[in-house]
Amino acid sequence: MAELGRAMLFIGLGIAVLGALLWLGARFFPWLGNLPGDIRIEGENTKVFIPITTMIIVSIAGTIILNVLIRFFRR
Repeated sequence: MAELGRAMLFIGLGIAVLGALLWLGARFFPWLGNLPGDIRIEGENTKVFIPITTMIIVSIAGTIILNVLIRFFRR
C-alpha cells in the first residue's frame, strides 16, 4: 500500500506542476500557439485551429522532461 500511496502522490504533484505550467505558460510564452505551421482556418460560422508545430514542441519537451525524471528516480 505504501508504494501505491507514493505513486499517487507523485502523480498528483505531476498534475499540479503541469497545471501551473499551463497557467503560467500563457503569460511567459504568448507565441506558443501562433507558430509557423499551426493551421488556423476561419470561415463565416466556423473556426478551426490545428496547432501542429506547437504540439510537436510540447511533445519533445515532455519527452525530455519525462526521460530526465525517470532516470533520476531509478537511482
